[in-house]
Amino acid sequence: MLFRSEPKQEEDVLPGPKKEVGFIAVSVGEGIGEIFKGLGVDYIIEGGQTMNPSTEDMLNAIDKVNADHVFILPNNKNIILAANQAQSLVKDKDIVVIPTKTVPQGITAVINYVPDLSVEENTTAMMEEMKGVATGQVTYAVRDTNIDGQEIKQGDFMGLGDKGILSVGTAISSVTLDMVEALVTEEMELISIYYGAEIEEEDAEKLKEQIEEKFPDCDIELQYGGQPIYYYIVSAE
Repeated sequence: MLFRSEPKQEEDVLPGPKKEVGFIAVSVGEGIGEIFKGLGVDYIIEGGQTMNPSTEDMLNAIDKVNADHVFILPNNKNIILAANQAQSLVKDKDIVVIPTKTVPQGITAVINYVPDLSVEENTTAMMEEMKGVATGQVTYAVRDTNIDGQEIKQGDFMGLGDKGILSVGTAISSVTLDMVEALVTEEMELISIYYGAEIEEEDAEKLKEQIEEKFPDCDIELQYGGQPIYYYIVSAE
């Protein structure tokens, strides 16, 4: 059984006056962490596909955020459970888990927070807006396998969508382009690209130009994510 730790000391709380609403986001990569902070997120928990934060990590983060209501953005389907468990254990604050499964969903959720609205209204709005975000992530295969009817060799690059594999190949750029083509539908207006720690900015810029050529009616944003494992994280909305 998980017990709460000792009551928090004042110096353990983030500096600044008590707020009505605070935000916690799970993030991986220096650039993505800075994006969340720039959007007003109070506390970043380092985590992701291979290093899922525990319920205790969530509780420690909640202790540090000096707010009556705290929104948690897990940004990974495997972390939602820990966030919900932390929510059930906290009695002195109102904890709201927005069940974001990807970083772009989390970014969209916090962008759509409106201070003038109630917690309930914001919860509804953020959950609704995140549903309109399609996410693709480019990584590599660690072994030979067959998924969704596609034969994948160790070392191949894969474009993973919300519901399965969107592209496979031996070149990062072409796999990413194919993934974006599978991701984007006619009604989408914005494509956001977050390039990872192993990608050079010059290569990311070239990819952005290629995507702009294919989707001239969409706004294309490129940002440094700095994430490991995923060469690119792309969202369309």
